[in-house]
Amino acid sequence: MSRLILLLATTFATILAVGLWIPLKALAAQELLELAWAESQARQQQTRPWPWADTWPVARLAMPETGQSLIVLEGAHGESLAFGPGQMIGNDGQAGPVVIAGHRDTHFRVLQHLETGSRVQLQDRTGRWRNFRVDRIRVVDSRHEQINTAILPRDSLLLVTCYPFDAVENNGPLRYVVEARAEPMKTTVEGSDSLPAEAAASLARST
Repeated sequence: MSRLILLLATTFATILAVGLWIPLKALAAQELLELAWAESQARQQQTRPWPWADTWPVARLAMPETGQSLIVLEGAHGESLAFGPGQMIGNDGQAGPVVIAGHRDTHFRVLQHLETGSRVQLQDRTGRWRNFRVDRIRVVDSRHEQINTAILPRDSLLLVTCYPFDAVENNGPLRYVVEARAEPMKTTVEGSDSLPAEAAASLARST
């Protein structure tokens, strides 16, 4: 009986450790990314969060209504998405559409709480913020519809994750797409990493 109890306890501990590893890794990585982002802004150059990383911070994404502030990485490949949302389309704050992807069970789980009219904010390396308003949320089947970058409005921001959020299996064909459009541009002090007042107040209330 004692062996059975030990086996069950070991099995449970293993399952718990595996289940917690991904979200804990994602959380810990954001702390390292915060440091890399601060250095990137101070030096105005790409800064890798750790020596062997094949990605680097390119933006900060804030969602005031949810109290979320995330560092966005270059690229949307496996390694970058394990540590934070990844920029699929975009170029260092230059004009043009931006597409950011993230995992539904970690960083982009928050997308389910956005609504039409929600504010989303994006900061580039110079400290400049762009404000967006969500104007459409939809679920698409990736087997039949792909994001056509050629027809995206230049002032658009798309946030993409897998769907449904509570799916048991990964890599399903459905995608949850939050579409937002830019508002008139506002700036902060060049190089500043501080959030706009509205976002900062929301984040303060959430802690």
